[in-house]
Amino acid sequence: MLMMVILNSLVVIVSVMIHYEFLRVMADKLIGWTANRHLVIVLGVFGSLIAHAIEVWVFAIAYYWMHYAGAWGQLEGQFDGSLLACSYFSFTTYTTLGLGDITPMGDIRYLTGIESLTGLVLISWTASFLFIEMQKHWALR
Repeated sequence: MLMMVILNSLVVIVSVMIHYEFLRVMADKLIGWTANRHLVIVLGVFGSLIAHAIEVWVFAIAYYWMHYAGAWGQLEGQFDGSLLACSYFSFTTYTTLGLGDITPMGDIRYLTGIESLTGLVLISWTASFLFIEMQKHWALR
């Protein structure tokens, strides 16, 4: 159980740090750029989507590793054991879509719960960031 908590914590820490760095870099790059205010917002959205996709892949790699490590549980259902299937499962979990065609069994279930919570928080953080950036750039009109 302790190893599960440590592994889950590490995956969340890596994801949060990736997100923080993406938002920090985007804020630094977007602050003084007034050439095209609309393009700034679009770039912020695309940068955020890239950050979220990378974070989903961090969780997918953890699922893949845990599935084949043996002692952590497994993913069942319409799951072929590929890394791509793990990324699909991770995308549906991160966004809390949860289609249910792949089911976690065993201790791996804890990572799915923490991924949903992490996705919710990071998506909300992105929404707040983009709202603030939109206010800054649209106020320049």
